[in-house]
Amino acid sequence: MGDPQNYAKIRYVKRKVEDEAVAHAILDQGLVAHVGFVAEGRPMVIPMAYARDGDRIYIHGARKTRVIAKTADLPVCLTVTHIDGLVVAKSGFNSSVNYRSCMVHGTARAVTDRAEFDRALWLITDHLMPGRSGEVRASTAQEEKATGVLAVEIEAMTVKVRSGPPIDEPEDQALDVWSGVLPIGLAIGRGVPDGFTPAAKTEPASLIAARRKFLA
Repeated sequence: MGDPQNYAKIRYVKRKVEDEAVAHAILDQGLVAHVGFVAEGRPMVIPMAYARDGDRIYIHGARKTRVIAKTADLPVCLTVTHIDGLVVAKSGFNSSVNYRSCMVHGTARAVTDRAEFDRALWLITDHLMPGRSGEVRASTAQEEKATGVLAVEIEAMTVKVRSGPPIDEPEDQALDVWSGVLPIGLAIGRGVPDGFTPAAKTEPASLIAARRKFLA
């Protein structure tokens, strides 16, 4: 990661966890990164597939989209969040959410090197479905021409985690009101074949690996 002094540039928050391993775990188990950037004078946030490669995040999309075409060499922010449960307190004020969130700051860089470009697409594909890149055909030249890849070097990360039961006021604890946590978990079903895949064909290893990864 970048200079640890970068932490000082981000507002201190009570639930911030300055542990790189925790941050990496949140990023590695996330399905979607919400990418924030400014284009044409307006702030925008777009959900995108991504992959972490050490201290770098890769995102990709159609080459002509704003997030790909207009953010090279500009600062961006990526946030990945897991919702683990609803915290049901005896008051609305103390109700909350159990979650894990990692916010990444960095500067977007257009990936033009062919080897890095190919590796980035491989990583993004395999982040969601481990091993899938080895199961599918190679991209065509036209597909590659239409695709843009950005690399974001991690300059700073902020992690926030909330876990555990509600924290009610002492005078509320005896109220005859249910309180506790409503857990929220990720559910991944079985693959549904399309009209060109025989129903009897077994799932590829990548789908099995995806269930294992995201339900771990």
